[in-house]
Amino acid sequence: MTQTLAVIDYGSGNLRSAAKALERAAAEAALAIRVSVTASPEEVEQSDRVVLPGVGAFAACMQGLNAIDGMVDALTAAVFKRGRPFLGVCVGMQLLATRGMEHGVHAGLNWIEGDVVRLQPQDPALKVPHMGWNGLNIVRTHPTLLEQASDSAEIEKNVYFVHSYRFAVTNSSDLIAGTHHGEPIAAIIGRDNILGFQFHPEKSQAEGLKLLTNFLKWMP
Repeated sequence: MTQTLAVIDYGSGNLRSAAKALERAAAEAALAIRVSVTASPEEVEQSDRVVLPGVGAFAACMQGLNAIDGMVDALTAAVFKRGRPFLGVCVGMQLLATRGMEHGVHAGLNWIEGDVVRLQPQDPALKVPHMGWNGLNIVRTHPTLLEQASDSAEIEKNVYFVHSYRFAVTNSSDLIAGTHHGEPIAAIIGRDNILGFQFHPEKSQAEGLKLLTNFLKWMP
């Protein structure tokens, strides 16, 4: 039976590249999954998996999501009432926060407690935005990781980051993996059927593809 995966279209960029990466991951793993880029709340609510990508400013992305009548309610129903696996990518992950602190204070979805704050690397030679490849330091194992490793192990394979803000999680139990750019950065967060990547798996070559494949296989 073919599963459906909804990539939410709320006016943010990077939707097609995310969808193509998910389609490739499904095809190479021989998974019967239909990927749909959609702005339909009904389609999102009825989907088997949901991906929320995002690039740009927190407030603008949250405004775009709220501007689609019924979308936040449909998203909440799919994830919390129906228990569908959810993945937020980059700003799509940051929208899970309680608040975003970019150019003011803006309410997020508050699915995972914490604030999205500006990067402030201690080394002045490190630039913001953080753009480039970083390894992942595993805090706890998770089925979607590239490999199952012991606590505090490091995945040597790198993934690609582009961001100026980071998710400061309130509860350490919500942190799955971190990285470092002059300060600690939450790279993967999650709880239950909710997962978030600060990096871009669709730009992370083989390692990113494997992560997406693991998400498509994940049955929380």
